Amino acid sequence: MHQGFVRMSAMTPKIKVADCDYNVDRICELIDQAVAKDAKVIVFPELCITGYTCGDLFLQDTLLQGAIDGLIAIVKHTVNISGVLVWVGLPYEYCGKLYNVAATISEGKILGLVPKKNIPNNSEFYEKRHFTEGFDEVCEVVIDGQLVPFGSKILYKCANMPSLVIGTEICEDLWVPMPPSIAHAMNGATVIINCSASNETISKDNYRRELVRGQSARLLCAYIYASAGEGESTQDLVFGGHNIIAENGTVIAEAKRFMNEAIYADIDLDRLKCERRRMTSFRSREDLDEYSDVEFHIEMKDLKLIQKYNKAPFVPRDKREREDRCEAILSIQALGLKKRLEHIGCKYAVIGISGGLDSTLALLVMIRAFDALQIPRENIISVTMPCFGTTDRTYSNAVELTKKLGTALYEIDIKESVTLHLRDINHDINVHDVTYENAQARERTQVLMDIANQMNGIVIGTGDLSELALGWATYNGDHMSMYDVNVSVPKTLVRHLVKYFADTCKEEGLADVLNDVLDTPVSPELLPPKANGTIAQKTEDIVGPYELHDFYLYHILRFGIRPAKLFRITKNAFEGEYDDETILKWLKTFYSRFFATQFKRSCLPDGPKVGSVSISPRGDLRMPSDASASLWMKELEEL
Repeated sequence: MHQGFVRMSAMTPKIKVADCDYNVDRICELIDQAVAKDAKVIVFPELCITGYTCGDLFLQDTLLQGAIDGLIAIVKHTVNISGVLVWVGLPYEYCGKLYNVAATISEGKILGLVPKKNIPNNSEFYEKRHFTEGFDEVCEVVIDGQLVPFGSKILYKCANMPSLVIGTEICEDLWVPMPPSIAHAMNGATVIINCSASNETISKDNYRRELVRGQSARLLCAYIYASAGEGESTQDLVFGGHNIIAENGTVIAEAKRFMNEAIYADIDLDRLKCERRRMTSFRSREDLDEYSDVEFHIEMKDLKLIQKYNKAPFVPRDKREREDRCEAILSIQALGLKKRLEHIGCKYAVIGISGGLDSTLALLVMIRAFDALQIPRENIISVTMPCFGTTDRTYSNAVELTKKLGTALYEIDIKESVTLHLRDINHDINVHDVTYENAQARERTQVLMDIANQMNGIVIGTGDLSELALGWATYNGDHMSMYDVNVSVPKTLVRHLVKYFADTCKEEGLADVLNDVLDTPVSPELLPPKANGTIAQKTEDIVGPYELHDFYLYHILRFGIRPAKLFRITKNAFEGEYDDETILKWLKTFYSRFFATQFKRSCLPDGPKVGSVSISPRGDLRMPSDASASLWMKELEEL
């Protein structure tokens, strides 16, 4: 469908065991429901036309003929339904043997039959009593006058959406060491369908979910799992209808068990394509000719997306997961700095402390590293350098922070130095332009570097990922350091890291200072305060909200998303918070600044990578500094 999205559904009909006519009616009703919700791929459970729990009834001609008649009835039901694919399960006899198959139906035709390759025979399932293991080679069978491909190695390929390639496996196929889906994906499948009948026992749902999630991650695919539910025989087993849809390691839709709940999800095929493009260890196989390709068409339609995008993609929604991530990131940052200090035999480190978020986080990381090395905290030289824009609030927080943490505090007022410098270059001090601002930033960096020389130490940088992506750093000013611990931490995550430290710290009174830092507006404080002494220069008023920029940054660098599509999903994530004009305005700002300021990122100091999005010029972002943004801006102008 539009912009690479395809709506898919996993559905569980309430059946009657061995009553094919009843089951077909229920299946057709659910197909109509799914079509009404614009689903294009509709998946039903294993053996759903007859029921999975028919036992020795599978050896009865009456049931087998009823299954074929039921399949033909479903085929006829889809004659006038265009651009939709349906998977249903049934028993099928071929050459005197019975196979457990998944039939794929579209627009009044059977596109293929895929047999189950791995047949269980254990204390719960006795399928080998009735069914024969499936085969790879694709032959042709005749059903109701149609020639139908039959075999495991069938891929369904969409003619008008080439990135939609679908492979099929059945229940137990997923649970074995070498599932058929591995070969399907290596031969191009981006979506794996599983028609299943998995019974419920204690904790089996967790294992099942992890199998589906993990397979979608390993194969960089979408995985649609539809399972049998209420209506199956409960003579010995109970089936919960545990339907699951996963995309690249994330479960994006999941049914409540024991309710026969239909689930829907919009799969982003462009994202899957991007993942495979960037992961060079995901290799295609050479035996592509062994597969039979079946072509189909899908109806292209622009839909309102079902799932809500996380507006803070760098920050987990779950509190426990968020805390675990914060602890992991702080540990990575501290270990990176610890190694650098050990390697160069350094006992001192210098940091400019402003009372803002970034320098606060960097100082907290330094504390962890120095404690781990058993170096006294007073060997951390915290330098506060008030100038024209410094407010009492940030100055006070900077001073209190260093006291609570036990670091050395140097206060160096740079007003006179900057004033003299501006006079030397013949710049009017009343002209508050970029020269006025950058003179302060560069003077601060010079002070830090010189103190580091005096102490035989290193300067620790504080600039974060979001600022560097926007180029919101003074070149050879705060842009430069000997090691930047925040270089791959986005602004939206900086806030949570400081909050986590505040909630877990043991130093008396430290939490109060950290919470006040969190409440302070983000600002470089390079312009004089307002008359009432409060901050006049707020970063987000100039470059835009960091929550928007971090959303843009994540999807652009992580998935290579196109501007128009990014605009669409941003509206989805921030619905009711920003209007279209505001989102578009700051999106243009992001692209413009991102391309224009690559020269700053091309010479960044070392720093630890903490997440999947990073801009290190040594591996993560090898982008020319003079690349043109015209293609991206052109697409934005056409919105």
